[in-house]
Amino acid sequence: MKIWVKSLGSVLIAGTLLAGGTAAGDLLSGAPHAYADEAVQRNVVNVVGNGEISIKPDIAYLTIGVEAQAATAQGAQKATAAQIAKLTNLLKNTWKLDAADIQTASFYVQPNYTYSDKEGQKLKGYNASHSLQIKYRQLDKVGQLLDDAAKNGANRIDNVRFTVENPDQFQEQVINKALANAELKAGIIAKGVKRGLGTVLSVSQGGISSAPVFEQNYLTMDKAASSESAPGSSVEPGEIKLTTSLSVQYELK
Repeated sequence: MKIWVKSLGSVLIAGTLLAGGTAAGDLLSGAPHAYADEAVQRNVVNVVGNGEISIKPDIAYLTIGVEAQAATAQGAQKATAAQIAKLTNLLKNTWKLDAADIQTASFYVQPNYTYSDKEGQKLKGYNASHSLQIKYRQLDKVGQLLDDAAKNGANRIDNVRFTVENPDQFQEQVINKALANAELKAGIIAKGVKRGLGTVLSVSQGGISSAPVFEQNYLTMDKAASSESAPGSSVEPGEIKLTTSLSVQYELK
């Protein structure tokens, strides 16, 4: 009887060891997996690839407008309204711009104060401003359009910007440039540490941006600039640069 109990005890112990074998095996096999993950992390290289292409712009955004002063807010507003109506008529009927390509960019009427020690702050009158943003696609005629606008009441040019209307069509080109640049950098690093370059593990993009070649901010057009004898405005669209950046992680062999 004592022998049977002892045997049963041995079976129970053996069963416990067998049952715990899976957990123990997992515990033992888990450590190498953890070390393997750490090893993978140690065997990578992270680089940033930059891509850039130069393309010709196909659209210009012009912000032009009218400023006026008057003794009253209503008077200043009426003065700009009359000039803007004349300017809009010119753009639509003479330059054949579609109504969808003409949009109010800003409009305000504000008091104009002067200050002196004797009288303090004193209302001098009112300033009114009304600006239009225009989309124009005949880039070789931008200078002529600006000159014509100046002759017909525009006395402000807030901005002239050349860009690409649909930059998405160039995404593949600029991304491929960035990928090639990333691979070049990673290859140089791998060679420097006596390793081989493996597969790509991850890629993230920083976005695509364009840098306009020409951008002019706030140009007040005086009478001399808008006169018949003044030379015509020469505005060159040049080229614009589309750029992107990619963060790429490679495996090292």
